[in-house]
Amino acid sequence: MITNNECNPVYWTGLYSYECFLNTGSGKKVRPNKVLLAAAFKKTTFLGNTCLKVNPKSKFPNPKSKIIFAAIMSKSTDELFKNVISHAKEYGFVFPSSEIYDGLSAVYDYGQNGAELKNNIKTYWWKAMVQMNDNIVGIDSAIFMHPKIWKASGHVDGFSDPMIDNKDSKKRYRADQLLEDKIAKYDSEGKTDKAEQLQHDMDEALKAEDLTRLRDLIIEHEIACPVSGTRNWTDVRQFNLMFSTQMGAVADDADTIYLRPETAQGIFVNYLNVQKSGRMKIPFGIAQIGKAFRNEVIARQFIIRMREFEQMEMQFFVRPGTQKEWFDQWKAARLKWHLALGTDAAKYRYHEHTKLAHYADAAYDIEFEFPFGFKEVEGIHSRTNFDLSQHEKFSGKKLQYFDPEVDPKTGKPYGNYVPYVIETSIGLDRMFLLTMINAYEEEDLSTEDKQDSRTVLHLPPCLAPVKAAIFPLTKKDGLPEKAREIMDKLKLDFNIQYEEKDAIGKRYRRQDAIGTPFCITVDHQTLEDNTVTIRHRDSMAQERVPADQLDKIIGDLVSWRNVLS
Repeated sequence: MITNNECNPVYWTGLYSYECFLNTGSGKKVRPNKVLLAAAFKKTTFLGNTCLKVNPKSKFPNPKSKIIFAAIMSKSTDELFKNVISHAKEYGFVFPSSEIYDGLSAVYDYGQNGAELKNNIKTYWWKAMVQMNDNIVGIDSAIFMHPKIWKASGHVDGFSDPMIDNKDSKKRYRADQLLEDKIAKYDSEGKTDKAEQLQHDMDEALKAEDLTRLRDLIIEHEIACPVSGTRNWTDVRQFNLMFSTQMGAVADDADTIYLRPETAQGIFVNYLNVQKSGRMKIPFGIAQIGKAFRNEVIARQFIIRMREFEQMEMQFFVRPGTQKEWFDQWKAARLKWHLALGTDAAKYRYHEHTKLAHYADAAYDIEFEFPFGFKEVEGIHSRTNFDLSQHEKFSGKKLQYFDPEVDPKTGKPYGNYVPYVIETSIGLDRMFLLTMINAYEEEDLSTEDKQDSRTVLHLPPCLAPVKAAIFPLTKKDGLPEKAREIMDKLKLDFNIQYEEKDAIGKRYRRQDAIGTPFCITVDHQTLEDNTVTIRHRDSMAQERVPADQLDKIIGDLVSWRNVLS
């Protein structure tokens, strides 16, 4: 609850509605009607969030009175998340896969606008990672690889999740996720001591791979099945996440192979090919964008956890002993990449791993605050030389690098060694959802005289699926022909849409909903002086500009320079 005695502008973060009570001084609180409320407050955007701001021009509230804001979460985080999912489908961003056959669990298709947004995110990552670094190159390795690769990497024996079943609902859950949900609940209730203790106990159990202890924690903290409401649990068991299939014409003679659960191994087995063919010197990196597959037993939260997903990974090969320095550099650089898109820094945090993967000596996650809590979007890991050493062992091939640089301690070349590796790994689908959620706003445009609103995606212009939309004001008088003439010139450089149906206001709203940063209107004045009206999505401001300068104007505003520099 926020008390505002002087009626100065007050910002309240969150996509929620609100109630306001006027304290009359006699102890009686009066609830103003909607018209007064609309006049008293205006929605605005502050640090990327939807906020409420007191309207200083309003006669209500009285500056001498005491105003009490009661922030009511009538639009809960669940509702917000559902609205984003609904919006994604309605406007061609994400569809359930195989929907006419009732869909396939945890598998999604990207629609026409989703494919464009996804490709733009990939382009941003590739430019920042490969194009802007002269010692990082990209590859595209195969999804199917020799099965020994996954034996060497530890995935065949160790790539599993601790699962627990509820005997009444017959539903299966990840034991660690049940505990994490309980920790989040403790935090939301202000029980920080309990949350910290449970986090510590869970981390210790995971580190020791103590499945019995995980079950004991679930029982001790009275965690019930979300479906049945009971605490009738089985023992915790490990479940392997890799998809397997057969390669060969005859099943009896076929070899069992796996759909890759990560793209990293395709980089490791090509490390020496890239190093030699590209004459790369340590330190250097290899980047890759590609599909990965995991047989997630519990797939949830839309595209957060899917069975088929896409990764953007980079493995940076360094001299042993320098990994800590490079780890810190990449940890900072990756967060900077996220923040360059204009996202509020408060929505991000680092999370240090207490239980390290079998290949790592340090690991941090970059987490984003989704409507359902903080979730990992990118991992930075110091993988040591585990992967390359394992592939040396299982393949029988040397994967050492000869370093001619002189070691100042010995005065001799560093010589042959297996490089250490710093990994940055970002889930493209999670980044997609992050971008959608961060951009989504239900903006109240109401005035004292009129109720109005719009749904808008405040996407960074460089990521927007459509860069500009061209509208003829009417369907006659040669305006459509002139509009298409302008569009034909612009579409050589930008993804452009043409619209002539409905009133101009409705066309604006449709483009706002897909995040189009600029709308260009061709009217009768265009035929006279070759100028057009360009309308900006976020401010809704309009300006008159020469049509022959549109390519430069739009080009400057959507340029990758705005985020890469």
